[in-house]
Amino acid sequence: MTRLIFLGAPGAGKGTQAKVLAGLCKIPHISTGDILREAVANQTPLGMKAKSFMDSGELVPDQLVIDLMRERLSQSDAHSGWILDGFPRTVTQAAFLDDLLSEINQLYNYAVNLEVPDEVLIARLLGRGRQDDTEDVIRRRLQVYREQTAPLINFYQTRQKLVSVDGNAPPDEVTADLKNLV
Repeated sequence: MTRLIFLGAPGAGKGTQAKVLAGLCKIPHISTGDILREAVANQTPLGMKAKSFMDSGELVPDQLVIDLMRERLSQSDAHSGWILDGFPRTVTQAAFLDDLLSEINQLYNYAVNLEVPDEVLIARLLGRGRQDDTEDVIRRRLQVYREQTAPLINFYQTRQKLVSVDGNAPPDEVTADLKNLV
């Protein structure tokens, strides 16, 4: 049973690689970014709350994201495995996730960190052409990532669950490295 948590800065390739690997393993790719963007597009109450944080490059508050994840991991397709992309983003969320997974009896295999240099990340994000991907917002998102998300690497290292992968390698090589984990 494959259950992986993908870590990495914005633009590291988490979404791309998670989709490919989830397809190969026939399990859901659960992206909080996609869930949040859909909520914003549909102007749901959660989406409207999240929009102001997302527009300024800030992280959406833990409680909003935690409520989404509890609901999503309880769905039947997630019982046979999953790849999480974009959650957890903070040590607080990681501790919550550990508790939630224990409670619903869905323990994870690894937290996979996709490592990519900042200048490559900025170029990739600018190339996506999303409205919220201006260089200033991207640099702010990377700063927020370093401050709030990077401590997750230590969190998972101390649990001996961290695997680092070179996310700057050609996509097929990254996929091959990931397939070797499962």
